[in-house]
Amino acid sequence: MCRVLQKDGRVLYLAENAKEYQYWNIPIANTTCLLLGTGTSITQPAMRMLAQAGVLVGFVGGGGTPLLMTNEVEWFTPQSEYRPTEYVQGWMQFWFDDAKRLESAKRLQIARIGFIQKVWKKDRELRMEGFKVEELEKDFSYMLQAIKDAYSVGKLLQLEAELTKKLYKYAAKKTNQLGFLREHAKAEDANGFLDHGNYLAYGLGATTLWVLGIPHGFALMHGKTRRGALVFDVADLVKDALILPWAFICSKERQSEKEFRAQCLQTFVEHKALDFMFDEVKKAALYYKKTPT
Repeated sequence: MCRVLQKDGRVLYLAENAKEYQYWNIPIANTTCLLLGTGTSITQPAMRMLAQAGVLVGFVGGGGTPLLMTNEVEWFTPQSEYRPTEYVQGWMQFWFDDAKRLESAKRLQIARIGFIQKVWKKDRELRMEGFKVEELEKDFSYMLQAIKDAYSVGKLLQLEAELTKKLYKYAAKKTNQLGFLREHAKAEDANGFLDHGNYLAYGLGATTLWVLGIPHGFALMHGKTRRGALVFDVADLVKDALILPWAFICSKERQSEKEFRAQCLQTFVEHKALDFMFDEVKKAALYYKKTPT
């Protein structure tokens, strides 16, 4: 709950408590991106200084990510001709080639499985809940080979759905929710938490692409007629690893939406979900970029 403003040639944020106002300096020369969450406001002079320093400014929901699909994220991009174009140019270099686009989608899916294996092996709380990655190694090995052999994006989407379905079944078994069926827009059982958590992941995906300057419409797997399709591709990197297990665990423990949201945000930070998204999108963008001679 703060107000961002310009004062004495600096950008500050002002918070007030019952007795006094408190100011903190924002080091705009070292800042890439500023996300303004619930209860914040910003002045025009502050926006002018942020734009001059090349800082990206976005309005988001609480915790740095949107809560609802209808809660549109609004972005402000500095109108500077010197903003780097390295990643969008790298993405465009391969995107129009069907074979390269398919290979890029495969690498993203392989990274997704690797992240599930890494997180579930490392996360002590998940292991205490019975989520043991070793029990799924056979499924992961089969899926990794099937991804490499996939001949089309349609086949990749089919494999993605198969793996997620197996993970739903595994999580339902571990949390005594046998007979679980995935139904979107259904608040009961883990379905409501899955919808909620997925939109949090979409917020991280949108932020990643926005900061790197890659348009959301240039998807690798999801429908290319949808404006935000690439956001879904990027969000898939972390959804199964982080959102899926906690949706079932929090449902089993009858937690509230607020408690589930807090758990997701904590998990994102703990496992550096945003860092992972940035790394994978950067790698994908520059994979085919020719090294200058």
